[in-house]
Amino acid sequence: MIARELIALPPFAEDVADGLTRRPKSLPPKLFYDHAGSALFEEITGLPEYYLTRTELAILRDRSGEMANAAGPGLSVVELGSGTAAKTCTLLQALARKQMRVPYFPVDISPTALREAQERVEAQCPNSLVRPVVADFADGFGFLRTIPGRKLILYLGSSIGNFDPDVAINFLCAIRRELGAGDALLLGTDLVKDASILLPAYDDALGVTAEFNKNILRRINRELGANFNLDEFRHIARWNAAQSRMEIYLESTRAQSVNVNLLQLTLKLDARERIHTENSYKYTMPMVEAMLNGAGFAIQQSWFDQRKWFALHLAKV
Repeated sequence: MIARELIALPPFAEDVADGLTRRPKSLPPKLFYDHAGSALFEEITGLPEYYLTRTELAILRDRSGEMANAAGPGLSVVELGSGTAAKTCTLLQALARKQMRVPYFPVDISPTALREAQERVEAQCPNSLVRPVVADFADGFGFLRTIPGRKLILYLGSSIGNFDPDVAINFLCAIRRELGAGDALLLGTDLVKDASILLPAYDDALGVTAEFNKNILRRINRELGANFNLDEFRHIARWNAAQSRMEIYLESTRAQSVNVNLLQLTLKLDARERIHTENSYKYTMPMVEAMLNGAGFAIQQSWFDQRKWFALHLAKV
């Protein structure tokens, strides 16, 4: 256990200590999203190699009317991990054609992102009533009980793909336990495709994704007093076809020692030893059905882009 008597450590300190003393080493992907990391991710979403954001947005633009019809009127919309709600207004506008007012509850751990989400939605969707919710999903989804009426839960961006399969089902089960008859989930999933498309999406030519990955070390340096030399780590993106996932690592370019002072921890890394930072699962329809059914949802309808690279699924309780 980490001694906390002398200094207040960030809440992720235990996860860092645990992950860096394992074999193989790992770091939690939630560390990506400090202010600098969030800005880098926004830059990634606009890269030509990163198809995910624009493909999902195209589906929403083309099919949001159908989604609104399938979901039905009289809904409150709850977006989990909303960030700045960059993709949400198209759907909110379609729902507003079905009901006079659309209560919208963006949920995120970042108050700054929620302020931006509220400003964007209020400017672009005047029929939406925005009620931001600051929440950490590690604390559960009890806040859903405070939202009256029928709910449409949005979990977009294929964020579910960052969880291992069992954890993803448990995550969705935790949401399902807070829902009732008539509620629904709109889930985004990235689909299996050729490695020649996947690999550049996670290792772009400009190196923005590499900087995003290395920023996790920069944050540990700043917040936990470590001395990682970012120039001595290489960004690695690997397609694991057997597990149907992209795997992201930081690889030590030489044998080295790193001190994490606030954890009183010294790490020994071998040359080419890797620290795992993220998985991103890519789905087939049977995988999606098994995941949602396992959590107590039933798929009502799915929408795809023309190339079937990405899908959005409306699943009912």
